[in-house]
Amino acid sequence: MNKVIKFLKKEPMLTVSVAAAAVAMIITPPTPSLLKDIDIRTLATLFMMLTVLEGFKQENIFKPVLELAGRIRSCAGLSMFLVFSVFFSSMFVTNDVSLIIFVPLTIILFRAADKEKYILPIITMENIAAVRGSLLTPFGSPQNLFIFGQSGMSAFGFIKMMFPIWIISSVLLALFVLFPYRKDIKEKNGIADNESFSGEWEKDRRVQRIVYLVLFCMIIWTIVSRTPLWYISVIITAAAVLITDRKILIKTDYVLLLTFLCFFIFSSLIASNQGIHDFLKNAVAGHEYAWGILLSQVISNVPASIVLFKFSENHMALLYGLDSAGLCSLIGSLASVINYRIYVREYPENGGRFIKIFTLISLAFFAFVVIPGYLISR
Repeated sequence: MNKVIKFLKKEPMLTVSVAAAAVAMIITPPTPSLLKDIDIRTLATLFMMLTVLEGFKQENIFKPVLELAGRIRSCAGLSMFLVFSVFFSSMFVTNDVSLIIFVPLTIILFRAADKEKYILPIITMENIAAVRGSLLTPFGSPQNLFIFGQSGMSAFGFIKMMFPIWIISSVLLALFVLFPYRKDIKEKNGIADNESFSGEWEKDRRVQRIVYLVLFCMIIWTIVSRTPLWYISVIITAAAVLITDRKILIKTDYVLLLTFLCFFIFSSLIASNQGIHDFLKNAVAGHEYAWGILLSQVISNVPASIVLFKFSENHMALLYGLDSAGLCSLIGSLASVINYRIYVREYPENGGRFIKIFTLISLAFFAFVVIPGYLISR
């Protein structure tokens, strides 16, 4: 029991999702039709992405990018490089994976440069970069993937819809990154020329690296093409990893998959309760932007997308709200929670300071984008 409690404390989103599903079962007893409402395709696609991206981390696929970071000599230049590496990579490898790759590197580099005072502001801006960069593509975040799969819109239509707020965010983010160095934009970071922070590629793992890159391309094609043969991609992914690198299947983030499943159950049961259904139907339609932001502060934006989608008429407003929710509080986005966990492993005594700095910078950014986001989504 102690191990279970410890695990649930470590995985707060899973705890919330299991509790939500349990409460929903009490409110509305489940029926066989529940199975029809569980989006197996989204869960299967998420499984493929999580498995292959775990392989990316293990095989250090981003080694050339990390080596380049170690060669930048100014603090402002290094910060800009790291933050926008997160911004652009999050569009393809999801926001949480981009943070897992670049936040530890940021801590290592600024420690080596003896500039630890910049770590918290920069990883906070990396969090903003992950949230705002990933919103452009259907596969940038789990909520994007879910709504893209459910809505029937084209990949080009999705990108076109998200582009205005994405470009506004990129310009604003650059200004935020430069702000800490406003007194000395050329401040040196002091990293030695011969230091390497990227690790090495193992020669006998070349096949695995190629397999993961090929599988990643296949998964992107599966998502964008909306092929009805998506299950074949799942079989190929599972078989290829099982043959070449079976240990990765153990490391796949099944907690996130289970969290998604629980929220699918919660959403289905809540929506089938006539009283709750009628309330949400009347309350959400026309106010998707506000509901996406506010509900995410209670259950995070991924489960909020599952709950609200059925009652949404304006998918653009819902997506804008969900993708802005991570700027309001730590719980607003799963990526923010991951960022916090990475930081407190290195600085366990600074958890409160992280929340303070994170909240101040994120809310300042939110204040600039909330009204443009609302106006564009209308």
